[in-house]
Amino acid sequence: MENKRKGPVVFSEIKSIDALKEALRIGRVGVLDVVRDSNLKGRGGAGFPAGVKWNLAASANDDKKYIVCNADEGEPGTFKDRVLLTEYTRLIFEGMIIAAYAIGAKKGFIYLRGEYRSIFPHLVNTMAEMRKENLLGDGILKNKDFSFDIEVRLGFGAYVCGEETALIESLEGNRGEPRNRPPFPVYTGYNGHPTVVNNVETLANIPHIILKGVKWFKSIGTEKSSGSKIISVSGDCKKPGVYEVPFGTTVKSILKIAAASDTKAVQVGGASGVCLPKSQFDRKIGFEDISTGGSIIIFNSKRDMLDAADNFLHFFQEESCGQCTPCREGIPVLIEGLELLKRGECDKKYLDDLLSLAETMQLASKCGLGQSAPNMFVSVVDNFKSEYKLSKNTRKENLFHG
Repeated sequence: MENKRKGPVVFSEIKSIDALKEALRIGRVGVLDVVRDSNLKGRGGAGFPAGVKWNLAASANDDKKYIVCNADEGEPGTFKDRVLLTEYTRLIFEGMIIAAYAIGAKKGFIYLRGEYRSIFPHLVNTMAEMRKENLLGDGILKNKDFSFDIEVRLGFGAYVCGEETALIESLEGNRGEPRNRPPFPVYTGYNGHPTVVNNVETLANIPHIILKGVKWFKSIGTEKSSGSKIISVSGDCKKPGVYEVPFGTTVKSILKIAAASDTKAVQVGGASGVCLPKSQFDRKIGFEDISTGGSIIIFNSKRDMLDAADNFLHFFQEESCGQCTPCREGIPVLIEGLELLKRGECDKKYLDDLLSLAETMQLASKCGLGQSAPNMFVSVVDNFKSEYKLSKNTRKENLFHG
């Protein structure tokens, strides 16, 4: 595999298939131990330990198990998985094959974002090449006890299907709505069987960890956030793009890499993330500080942060599945509240009520969409007070006290 980019982990050099050979050498238990000990956490944003997920699925008593690569990259400002899927395709497939070997799966899926339809033929062609090389299909690398193959399934552009249970519902041919948990997919996933769902970037880490070892991987990043993070940088900067940085890297350092100047705010984690003012640019990327799925959006001093928040809220309103009340009913109220703030017609009491509503949504919404939809609203209200003025006239009707 020819690497065109530089980075400490995923974008570092590795010879294709060497990691799979090493995995077969150390055995299933050895692979599970390495992934667990590496402290690799899910790179989709939630940060659930991959080793825990794999071990739970491996211990499940079921003849049918599945590996799913979550390639439904729908977060605004995120495009790193597109780079990985096109330039590091074999690395991702190798990660899936190793995962399948570890948990005992014979079938895998790549759930590809609908807007990435153009990548579909490339993935199919790469899988066909790997079958010819005995890397997919029956008896992988002449190991008669290990058979595994992958199918690409195309999503239809629903943001909520990035949530693993909604993704599984879609895979099964149903409407993409989040499931109640428990039970969890590692026990009851695709068609009721144990299923491991990992993000594209998470799987791309696996071959490097297997081949180079736990000690090497944990030497990168921080004590609580091992390894690196691939980030999509966009917005008001001279060098937007995809970069790999060690965990522990500051927002200020990322701005320097992207050649950004006159920066007023940085949205970390896309629309569902948090918006940081200049006073917080020394904060670090990592699960102990700022957890991110990989999106960094830069705003300069000319941007109106209320408009930015309004844009994100309208996105969530469009993408909400409408299944649960806090999300379905709460987002339109926050949008209305932003309009009042823009016009200077929102008093302090009503703003407090809106913030209380945002907290309720974060706690009571069924999935990550509703839980994170208020984040930008709260960030702007808390961190950019100079961008709005509260009305001195108390509204006759307040949200909870009408």
